[in-house]
Amino acid sequence: MATETLSMGKALNAGLRRALDDDPKVVIMGEDVGKLGGVFRITDGLQKDFGGDRVIDTPLAESGIIGTAVGLAIRGYRPVCEIQFDGFVYPAYDQIVSQVAKMHYRSRGKLSLPIVIRIPFGGGIGAVEHHSESPEAYFAHTAGLKVVSCSSPQDAYTMIRQSIASDDPIVFLEPKRRYWEKGPVDTEADHPLHASRVVRPGTDATILAYGPMVRTALDAAAAAAEDGRDLEVVDLRTLSPLDLAAVYDSVRRTGRCVVVHEAPSNVGLGAEIAARVTEKCFYSLEAPVLRVAGFDTPYPASRVEEDYLPDLDRVLDAVDRTFGW
Repeated sequence: MATETLSMGKALNAGLRRALDDDPKVVIMGEDVGKLGGVFRITDGLQKDFGGDRVIDTPLAESGIIGTAVGLAIRGYRPVCEIQFDGFVYPAYDQIVSQVAKMHYRSRGKLSLPIVIRIPFGGGIGAVEHHSESPEAYFAHTAGLKVVSCSSPQDAYTMIRQSIASDDPIVFLEPKRRYWEKGPVDTEADHPLHASRVVRPGTDATILAYGPMVRTALDAAAAAAEDGRDLEVVDLRTLSPLDLAAVYDSVRRTGRCVVVHEAPSNVGLGAEIAARVTEKCFYSLEAPVLRVAGFDTPYPASRVEEDYLPDLDRVLDAVDRTFGW
């Protein structure tokens, strides 16, 4: 096995490079992904090594990027589209929900659109408006799309390759503030793409998170351990389809559950997860399923974003409330 320490950004780059090597039908396209290597340098060096017909700099037109990818996919290619920032995806929303999500169903299974739409999402980098959003619920609500989010360099490397190899259209959410965090990457490791995973075992309460909030949940669990509370942390990893088997097992053991995400709580993923956990684990719950989320406002100016984002203290407060019910 080949294991090395990489940042999440470098792990994504390595995964994309291997996908380009493995399949000549894989093409990467997006704004500044070629010569510049992307604003976060995730595609750095790929155009130089694979050429401008495999790593394509596109016009600043998200709808055109996705529309072109639809045509390429119908012709047998596997396009990987980069949306430069989360808040830039909305011009492409019509193409994604009207074409990408529905083509397979509309053609009665005759056409597949193996398109990966990479979206750096979430806050925490001090960016301006339209650069720190969490639009996952829009896509998870859309039948025909699959939605995943990595939280570690290992998952970044493995999940991007699995997504590109999939015949389904996948929205691939990358927690941009975690791009520079490093971890071990085993290039031969293989964990199912659409499967949640326990990343910290515990006995007293379950914390569910995905993407950028997994690190926050782990930090909260470490802090709680100092006070004698043993918290289990589950990384959801797949938002559509939700894989909640490990979640149900965890909650039935701990009796308490807190769901954490950056997006606003109103009609967010946490609401769906809380409903399902309540349905399946009702007689095991010692307290209601609680949510810790962003506030129901537009994402604020960068100087106050730390007051908006869920942090260790807010997670621990929710855990305390589950024990005081």
